[in-house]
Amino acid sequence: MQNPPPVQTTTAPPAQVGKSSTGLDENVAALLSYVMTWVTGLIFFLIEKESRLVRFHAVQALILGIIAAVAMIGSWIVWIIVVIIAALLPSSLGTLFMGIVGLVMTVLFLAIFVGWIMMLVMVSKARSSSGGRVQ
Repeated sequence: MQNPPPVQTTTAPPAQVGKSSTGLDENVAALLSYVMTWVTGLIFFLIEKESRLVRFHAVQALILGIIAAVAMIGSWIVWIIVVIIAALLPSSLGTLFMGIVGLVMTVLFLAIFVGWIMMLVMVSKARSSSGGRVQ
């Protein structure tokens, strides 16, 4: 089970969001860390020095990007094997086999995409303050 993000409760109005060490609002920096998954996640993880919220989301984006890359490479390997097996089967059975595997792969990538969107929505709704700084 994944640990929840470090959310700080505050009575400050939403306009007073804490700043990260990058000069951006914490929510904006955390949101930007998801834009190109592992690339921006790694960048924000390396350049952010103070905000636990930004670093948490940067690591989460990095992990999501790695999972997506492994799933992509794995699916290519599986697809090559499926095509070889389907070529050995009768025409209609091979087509059915390829269709089922293609459907499973599509569901896998849709799940990764939905997870990415959910992370973007969650970080855009997160409220934080300068209390999230590393001491």
